[in-house]
Amino acid sequence: MQYRTLGRTDLSVSQQCLGTMTWGTQNTAAEAFDQIDCALSAGVNFIDTAEMYPVTPMSAETQGRTEEILGEWVHASGRRDDVIIATKVTGKGPKWIDGGRAINGDKIRKAVEGSLKRLQTDYIDVYQLHWPNRQSYHFRQVWEYDPSKQTHEHMKQYVLDTLRTLDDLIKEGKIRHIGLSNETTWGTAKFLSIAEKENLPRVVSVQNEYNLLCRLFDVDFSELSHNESVGLLAFSPLATGLLTGKYNNNKIPDGSRRSIQPELGGRYSDNVANIAQAYADLAASFDMSPAVLALAFCQSRPFMTSAIIGATTLEQLNDNLSAADVVLTEDQLSEIAELRRVYPMPM
Repeated sequence: MQYRTLGRTDLSVSQQCLGTMTWGTQNTAAEAFDQIDCALSAGVNFIDTAEMYPVTPMSAETQGRTEEILGEWVHASGRRDDVIIATKVTGKGPKWIDGGRAINGDKIRKAVEGSLKRLQTDYIDVYQLHWPNRQSYHFRQVWEYDPSKQTHEHMKQYVLDTLRTLDDLIKEGKIRHIGLSNETTWGTAKFLSIAEKENLPRVVSVQNEYNLLCRLFDVDFSELSHNESVGLLAFSPLATGLLTGKYNNNKIPDGSRRSIQPELGGRYSDNVANIAQAYADLAASFDMSPAVLALAFCQSRPFMTSAIIGATTLEQLNDNLSAADVVLTEDQLSEIAELRRVYPMPM
């Protein structure tokens, strides 16, 4: 397992981060404990969660259960210092989470207190804003994205209110660092510039979707990442399982995410299925599993701090973890680049 510095901090995080959003629905607490032990034994030291998890499916009845399970492990194992924990405050959305209101300072403070209690810890290593208050192009919203109604003053006030509250929480020792999620290049730049001007906490990471099928980060965001030391924490590096090959030939395995969400949040289509098959065929020509190819590719990107791997079985998790030792050759990367030119932006 390789380790990378998180932004401009002194934290060294594993290049694979254990994702948790299935804990409490698709996975029991006992299965989650097994996943943590398996990941840690492979060198993983980074775990990502959120106050709204689990989301497979999401409901008022299960909200917060994932953090509770992680907290139960923290309490039972006594290994809090062995893991770097990242969690998130939910943005405007589900009514059962703080009335569904948008992110502001008051909401952040309440969310942090709730997460600390569920996680059974005194501090959160990386606290992230799950999505912006304004419109986002993530989660397939790119097809209708239109930022023309945004106002600069509203963004400035939102960022100031947010950063001032986060600054207070850092000074209180409740969080250590801050990150964004489902953000844009401009949005991240505003957080950085206002933080510098007002002497407020600096964003250390952004958690956005990134995989062989979704490569929006490759252009402007990669430039900001490089020059401003804001690393990518890639969620869905396996494109919700599409890049594992398990859905090829329109299969829907029992208990899989597609058995719960047939369209995989708008990702699945006949076109995408064909492209996933092409990457699976390429992986076979490299004598590796489709999942290993997908994760090894993510790990090869210069802006990648950590790829967030999730699994519902230990077999899947071990396959994902095995990718940590795989370094793609220049010839293999060239073949991936050629395939990308045939399928430049499938989703």
